Amino acid sequence: MEQDINVIEGKIEAVLFSMGEAVDREQIAQALELDVDTVVKIIHNMMDKYDATDRGVRIVELENAFQMCTKADYYDTLVKILNVPKKHVLTDVLLETLSIIAYKQPITRQEIEAIRGVSCAHAVNKLVEYNLVKEVGRLEVIGRPILFGTTDEFLRSFGVQSTDELPTITPDKIEDFKQQALEEAQLSFDPVKD
Repeated sequence: MEQDINVIEGKIEAVLFSMGEAVDREQIAQALELDVDTVVKIIHNMMDKYDATDRGVRIVELENAFQMCTKADYYDTLVKILNVPKKHVLTDVLLETLSIIAYKQPITRQEIEAIRGVSCAHAVNKLVEYNLVKEVGRLEVIGRPILFGTTDEFLRSFGVQSTDELPTITPDKIEDFKQQALEEAQLSFDPVKD
């Protein structure tokens, strides 16, 4: 059964685009169940089509392989996208740790861990890396642990002018946080019965 040339080209585009690196022409031919010479001719025709139009991509031949890449004419646009700051994803653990710091600041890592019931070193480090939390001093006790607080970036990110504008947390919400932390740590507890 003979394949339509548009379908073959579509399959080649799909392979080259999804692989993101050079693909050996024999591999492409095998995947398409065609001979190597036919595949090479089709890809060369595709290369001519890409070069003749204002497409943002092109196909290049590297020894016995082909790769889809960006046309040099469009590098300036690509650089603008690459220089856009990445948005950070806040996981439940990071959000929980951040909320503890926001409501209890200044606070030490040990105090956060006492509230959460689990280690928080990674979460605090990520929040510092994201510029949502910073070192605001040291507690004047033995060992002088670091005190953490929120940053101006935290205020901007959450659309508040000061931490005074944060919503009030009720005691039942605090209990929910504690319960979630215990579940994360895979600890079980039995409430004390009267």
